[in-house]
Amino acid sequence: MTRETASPQLQAIKVACSNCNLRELCMPVGLEEQQLKRLDEIVAMRRKVKRGGTLFRNGEPFTSLFAIRTGFFKTCVATEDGRDQVTGFQMAGEIIGLDGIVNDHHTCDAVALEDAEVCVMPFDRIEELSREVTALQTHVHKIMSREIVREHGVMLLLGSMRADERLAAFLLNLVQRLHTRGFSQSELVLRMTREEIGSYLGLKLETVSRTFSKFVEDGIVEVKQRHVRIVDTAALKRIVNSQQACH
Repeated sequence: MTRETASPQLQAIKVACSNCNLRELCMPVGLEEQQLKRLDEIVAMRRKVKRGGTLFRNGEPFTSLFAIRTGFFKTCVATEDGRDQVTGFQMAGEIIGLDGIVNDHHTCDAVALEDAEVCVMPFDRIEELSREVTALQTHVHKIMSREIVREHGVMLLLGSMRADERLAAFLLNLVQRLHTRGFSQSELVLRMTREEIGSYLGLKLETVSRTFSKFVEDGIVEVKQRHVRIVDTAALKRIVNSQQACH
């Protein structure tokens, strides 16, 4: 092992939110130059996480939020029988680590699904600045609110949807989030395994595979290993909406 890989990948390089192309996704829009400069001083650290590496673990003290700059993460908790239950997938431009705010320690593991880099945002400094900059405080509240809405959505998904509805909703959500980041509206590379998708959606691996196969047969998607092309977005939406029409 080289000296570099043995040391923690924490870099005190000038991150500069002010010239980051993901700024509008993870920071409030319309900050004045002086406010951005203050923010740059706070978010002065980047951290690299290798594929399979952990950004934080369940039970670790909470000190920072992390803005994902590049890469893809999953959050998971260990169930009583020792399995990993996936609780979410996070991508570039999203904030991770919110689980730690309530009790000052993290309640899940965050694992990189590919080589990733995050900007470290010390929470006490963010709180301090948000007392002065109202837009930042509002933004932090929005991020937390979005997380609550997401968790509520997952509960609905797991509570009452059939397998095809769950997978359709998952693919639509993923492609919509990627599209916000400038990617294709119809093509995506799945960074997670079918097993991880199943864990997140509360489905067995074979059910995920069977449902993907059915979508392919019905001409809704094309699948080549982890590459998925959505051929008929309207059909996916109909599958999800058929569920809502029943309630």
